[in-house]
Amino acid sequence: MKYLHQELASGRWQKLSLMEQMANIGSEIGRAINWKQKDFKTATGAYYRALELFELTLADPKNRKRLKEVSRSKEMFGDWFLDINQYRSTAEEWQKYFLQFNYAVRINR
Repeated sequence: MKYLHQELASGRWQKLSLMEQMANIGSEIGRAINWKQKDFKTATGAYYRALELFELTLADPKNRKRLKEVSRSKEMFGDWFLDINQYRSTAEEWQKYFLQFNYAVRINR
C-alpha cells in the first residue's frame, strides 16, 4: 500500500504515544476545517491525510484498548466533512476536541 505519510507508516508512527498520534490527526483535521470553505481540493487532501493517520493509529497494537474512541472519531469526522452530518457536529467542536490532545502532549513534555 502506498502511504501519503511514508516515514510515519514505516514505523515512526508507532513510536508516538496515543496523545501524540491524536494531536497529529488533529493538525490535519484543523487544515481540512480551515480549507473546507476556501479550497475544497486542498481540504480534501488534508481529510485524506487525516484518514490515513486514523488508520495508522487503529493499526497500532498499543492502542487496542482505545479503538472504539478512535474509530468513532474517524467515523464522525467523515460524517461532518462530507456534509452528511447526522451527528450534528460542528467545526468548532472538532477543533476543541483535538486541541485537548495538543495540550496533553505539551503538559507531558
